[in-house]
Amino acid sequence: MAAPAFVGSAIGASLASRIPTQSMRPIVLVLLVVVAIYTWLKPDLGKIELLRHAPKQRIQISIAAGLIIGFYDGIFGPGTGSFLMLILVVSLGYAFITASAIAKVVNVSTNVGAILIFGLHGAIIWQLGLILGAANVTGAIFGSRLAIRGGSVLVRKVFLIVTLALILKVGIDTFASF
Repeated sequence: MAAPAFVGSAIGASLASRIPTQSMRPIVLVLLVVVAIYTWLKPDLGKIELLRHAPKQRIQISIAAGLIIGFYDGIFGPGTGSFLMLILVVSLGYAFITASAIAKVVNVSTNVGAILIFGLHGAIIWQLGLILGAANVTGAIFGSRLAIRGGSVLVRKVFLIVTLALILKVGIDTFASF
């Protein structure tokens, strides 16, 4: 999933300056609301790992999802983790804890793809990026330790909270631009 996500992200990042991303905000807002409602209404979702599909089909779904979500992350970004988690839990049957770990690897891949393209075009403020990157790694270390202790139940709760916060942020950004 990470390799096609890398490719998708690089393609998305190369198109980011050519496509008005403001037009994507309302669509992303609706999709995030659907993700939150779906997760909220299914309290047992992702508690246990119950893989779906044959291994070959899981690989095909992962490739397609990686490419599409990677493209989305490269061109726009907000909600990538939520969309990755939903695909991994709902479509493939991973528990939230496993899905979270996989999503992190895929998200690193999409970030590297976008960084390469944006870096080649001189669009990165490296000092700020490195500071934020260090803070991200520090938070990830603490968060992953907490996730391992709390398991899928905790990860699901945090997933809902983060998705709701993202809905609020994208909603504000969407309606502030009108």
